[in-house]
Amino acid sequence: MQLEWLKTGITPLKDLLTFLSKEGKTNDVVKKQVIRELRNNLNIFHNAYLNNVSANVMIDMLTNEAVKEAIKNNFKFKKLKAGSIEPYHVYDDRNKKYIGWDAEKLIDKIDEKIEELKNIKKMNGGSVEKVKNNISLMLSNLYYRIKLLADFIKGPK
Repeated sequence: MQLEWLKTGITPLKDLLTFLSKEGKTNDVVKKQVIRELRNNLNIFHNAYLNNVSANVMIDMLTNEAVKEAIKNNFKFKKLKAGSIEPYHVYDDRNKKYIGWDAEKLIDKIDEKIEELKNIKKMNGGSVEKVKNNISLMLSNLYYRIKLLADFIKGPK
């Protein structure tokens, strides 16, 4: 699968992964799980790019279980970062449309996209190779949303 769109985001990704590891050291179990899942999903994109992994494998490995659990526990996603996304949080032009969004709204879109990708794969015999959806674009959009959330959490108040 072509992951060329990921090339531009690889270098700052290492810094974000280090930050998320530090941020995940909290006593709030739900927050810790959500940050851990965020970090792991970013690692999946990073390693998929380095190893030319198929979209099918990536979709299988992406998780949203911590987000589902957080929703069940009525977790307030503003605990990840209060406020809303400001222009200085946005490093990729494609994410400018998310200015003004808060962590909860962005997490909801990330969760929705992971579910959609998993459902498309299930509906098509366990593979996305011959689907009519633009899976590469969907994965790209998902990656940049996850990266934006990490940038937002890391960014200045």
